[in-house]
Amino acid sequence: MVDESEVIDALKTVYDIEIPVNVYDLGLIREIKIDGGNVYIKMTWTSPMCPYGPLMTKMVEEAVQKVEGVEKVDVEVELDPPWSPKELTEDGRRQMEMLFGKETVERWLRDAGVK
Repeated sequence: MVDESEVIDALKTVYDIEIPVNVYDLGLIREIKIDGGNVYIKMTWTSPMCPYGPLMTKMVEEAVQKVEGVEKVDVEVELDPPWSPKELTEDGRRQMEMLFGKETVERWLRDAGVK
């Protein structure tokens, strides 16, 4: 049986190519389902027009495929609703603050309707 925490750890090794934050903490992973050795991932991109979206999708698939016990990985890309800063994890927020400064991230989150 595949452990979800191991899948999440694998996802945290995949970084957005334009924003140096991993895809999990950036909030690009919307759903993880595990059925035996089959893993289903629903993800999004930061923009529907992201030129690196297909590459990141492939990187997610390859990272999860390396998890012990995984036999098959299906990755579905969901672009609607579009990604929002609301989807950042707490770790993602901290990483963004280190990159862009706390004030910038707070303004960005406020503009997105996050507290």
